[in-house]
Amino acid sequence: MPAPDFASLTVGDVVAERSFPLTRDSLVRYAGASGDFNPIHYRDDVAAEVGLPGVLAHGMLTMGLAVQPVVDWAGDPGRIADYQVRFTRPVVVDPQSGATVTVAAKVGQLDEAATVARIDLTVKLGDDTVLGKAQVRVHLG
Repeated sequence: MPAPDFASLTVGDVVAERSFPLTRDSLVRYAGASGDFNPIHYRDDVAAEVGLPGVLAHGMLTMGLAVQPVVDWAGDPGRIADYQVRFTRPVVVDPQSGATVTVAAKVGQLDEAATVARIDLTVKLGDDTVLGKAQVRVHLG
């Protein structure tokens, strides 16, 4: 798939937005795929015992969901040169209503010499930011 046109990008452009609904079933499936069977990701009693507000989505699941809109926009996962986040809040997944993680990706910086766009991600659960300083460097040259 062709890369987005670097020359047409401007700092501040929103390049992708998406919502990801999560359920407890999502967490069990991710645990099976990742091999991370820590019970804080599927058992309320264990989450409560260790002082958590509820069952949490896996951090790597949240991180993976957050970058996916940028991968789709870039057209090729090989264009992702770097991806970094800071975990700021847990994603609590309610047993009945689940949780919805929202992602907005916008151009934060353009490096014309390297044809690299830094895409800044805003990743939220409701009004709470769950990933801070979430940045993806995408090579578009």
